[in-house]
Amino acid sequence: MGGVMQNRITAQLLEADRKAVLDAFTTILTKLPFLVDLTPDDRRELPKMGDKSVAFVRKSVEMAQEGADYLPGAFDAAEFKSDMALYDALIPFLQKATKLQELLDDTLVLIGSDLYVAALDHYAAAKRSGDTGGLDGLMGELGKRFTRRAPTAVIPPAR
Repeated sequence: MGGVMQNRITAQLLEADRKAVLDAFTTILTKLPFLVDLTPDDRRELPKMGDKSVAFVRKSVEMAQEGADYLPGAFDAAEFKSDMALYDALIPFLQKATKLQELLDDTLVLIGSDLYVAALDHYAAAKRSGDTGGLDGLMGELGKRFTRRAPTAVIPPAR
C-alpha cells in the first residue's frame, strides 16, 4: 500500500446543495407519478421490446393511426400512439439517470478506495508506533478487520 495517502477527490457537498439535489429527485418522482416498480418475477414474465423491436413497434403505431378496419373494436389506436410518445419522452431521462448512476458509482468507488488506503496507512502507523494513546480498545476493533476465520469444513452429501 505504501504509506502515501491517496486523495484523488477533494470536494465538499454543502448542506444546501445536498438538500437541493435530494429535492430535485423528489420533484422528478412527483412529476412522474406513473413510474412503476416491478418485481423480478414481473420483469421476467413480461414480453420485452428490445432495440430490434422498436422499429417494428413504431411502424405498427403508424399503421394503427391510419384507422385500419382490421383492428378489433377494443384496440385503442390513440392510446397506442400515446404510449409510444411516453416511451420516447422517457428514454432521455433513462440515459441521463444511467450516466448519473455511473458517475455516482465511479465517484464512490474512488472515494472509498482513498478512504480504505488512508485507513490502512493509519492502522499500520498506529500499530507500528505501539503508542495508541489509550486507544487500545479502538485498535482492537480496527484489528478485527484482519482476523482470519478458520475455514469451515464442508461435509460432502451422503450418497
